[in-house]
Amino acid sequence: MMDTGMMIMDRQEYDRRRYSSRRTFPPAGRGTKQGTKPGAMRGAVAVEFALLLVPLLLLAFGIAEYGRALYQYNTLVKTVRDAARLLSHHNPEDPASYGPVLEEARCLAVHGNTSCSGPALAPGLTTGMVAIASSATTTAAGTSVTLVEVKITGYVFNFVFNPARLLGAAADTIPFSDIHATMRQL
Repeated sequence: MMDTGMMIMDRQEYDRRRYSSRRTFPPAGRGTKQGTKPGAMRGAVAVEFALLLVPLLLLAFGIAEYGRALYQYNTLVKTVRDAARLLSHHNPEDPASYGPVLEEARCLAVHGNTSCSGPALAPGLTTGMVAIASSATTTAAGTSVTLVEVKITGYVFNFVFNPARLLGAAADTIPFSDIHATMRQL
């Protein structure tokens, strides 16, 4: 019976004995390919990075710009809804109190407050783009219901950088369709 201590050899010793008779490992100081000099592959990573950098930057800027367009659209949807909510609490039958509220609703849709102070919530948005309409209808049960609709028309989103322009697209803007909200007046 052999001593188990004599049978155990470390990994380096095992590799040296096994591969000493044949050369399967590359010689020291060379690359992984036979005959390749150490510095010959050094610039390959830089070239690959340069080739991929342009499409990746275009993709990143495109995502950022379309994300900004969605953000502005969402902002307009929320302000129109807030303006309709403000008008839903007032009676359109009373012109003395309803007239100032109409202007407050336009200011709320454009500036985010009823005093028209501060910049517009979206670049290029004006109170002239906000349309307000009230309509009275009758339900099937014969109850009269007054609806108020606030609508922003003609808003156009302007790109800061349009990556689609490099692919041949000529437009630097996205015209939004009408953004509207309708609520029942109390």
